Amino acid sequence: MENKRTAVALGIFDGVHLGHRAVLRAAAEQKKQGLIPCAFTFPPESTANKGASGFIYSESEKRLILSSDCGTEQIFSPRFEDICGMDGDAFARDMLRGEMNAAFVCCGRDFRFGRGAAWGVDELSSFGEKYGFSVQTVDDVFCGDVRVSSTAVRRLLAEGELDRANAMLGKPYIIAKEVVRGAQLGRTIGFPTANQLFAEGQLVPKYGVYATRAYVNGKTYPSITDIGMKPTVKYGGAPLAETYIHGFSGDLYGSPLKVELCSFIRPEMKFGSLDELKRQISADTAFAMNIL
Repeated sequence: MENKRTAVALGIFDGVHLGHRAVLRAAAEQKKQGLIPCAFTFPPESTANKGASGFIYSESEKRLILSSDCGTEQIFSPRFEDICGMDGDAFARDMLRGEMNAAFVCCGRDFRFGRGAAWGVDELSSFGEKYGFSVQTVDDVFCGDVRVSSTAVRRLLAEGELDRANAMLGKPYIIAKEVVRGAQLGRTIGFPTANQLFAEGQLVPKYGVYATRAYVNGKTYPSITDIGMKPTVKYGGAPLAETYIHGFSGDLYGSPLKVELCSFIRPEMKFGSLDELKRQISADTAFAMNIL
């Protein structure tokens, strides 16, 4: 970390939802005071963030959102295993003041840190006085009468409640991954698709078809995205997202692609023939164009 003092937002930030954004915004606002807005977090594959339902965003997706949408200029994301043995005092002294040169630290009211998560915001404030950084706690954020949390977002995505999930996220849920080669069946029926694989351990939204927006080379295209296991063509791999980008033609293999999920259209279905599949894709596309 360079010598300039920093404003550090603390959190896992696995979904970068409205609650996370409130903490990140508190750090970003300190740029007016000459501080560098930073985030201290962990890779989603870390043992700190493993759960039965998986993590919301991969490390690269989270970094993209933090840097492009939250005013975060530097991200410190060590492996959880590398620092989980630290006590609270060592974390404040060596990481926040030493490694990150923090002058300001912010977090949610339920933030825990140090070995066994034994330290909380009261201790953090005391360490701040000891090591020369101020501490701000940020209140919970509510969507209606429901507290915004990663657990709630995961449940909504898994159930196909995309509108409510997006409301909690503050922006549409994104898939931002490299395009990989598939069976290239789509192009044979007039609907070439860009295939993206979910990371191991990542939550996969409800299987089905979504109205989406795709971002290619600085341009935005209406699109539809099928998330699931491709039951019609006996696909045997991991869950993936297949996106048909309306109005785009070109080779995206090996390139990064960002897709925003805007609306859930229908659950995944198995069709009796490729002709039935083609007719349904045409209907889904027309429906999505109307939504978008």
